Amino acid sequence: MATDAPHVLVVDDSLVDRLVASRVLKACNIRVTVKEGPKQALEFLNMEYDVKLILTDYCMPDMTGYDLLIEVKKSPTLKHIPVVIMSSDNIPERMKKCLDAGAKEYIIKPLNIVDVPRVLSYI
Repeated sequence: MATDAPHVLVVDDSLVDRLVASRVLKACNIRVTVKEGPKQALEFLNMEYDVKLILTDYCMPDMTGYDLLIEVKKSPTLKHIPVVIMSSDNIPERMKKCLDAGAKEYIIKPLNIVDVPRVLSYI
C-alpha cells in the first residue's frame, strides 16, 4: 500500500461492520484504523494527526456517532476532519440532525465499494 494512501478511521461497535468497511476501503488502497467506539476513537484522534476522514456508525452503546461528530466539530484540532455517518437505519430526522451538525454524509450500511469514491471525495 502506498505510504501516501489516505488514512481513514472506522468507528463501529460491530465486528462484522468494522471488517466489511475495512476490507472495502483497503481494496481501494486506503490506510484504515478501526476502533470499537467513540471514546477509543477520540483517544486515538488526539494522538494521531494524519486521519483524513472519520467513518462512524451511528448506533453504539456509550456514545453515538452523532456524539462523536459533535466532539470532533467542537475540537479546534479535529474539526477539519470530515465525518461520514453510517447506519443500518434509514431515519430521515436522524440523517438531517447529523448533516445539520456537520456530517458530510449519512450512508446506509454496509459500506459498499460503489460508495467509496464519493466518501473519499470529502478528503
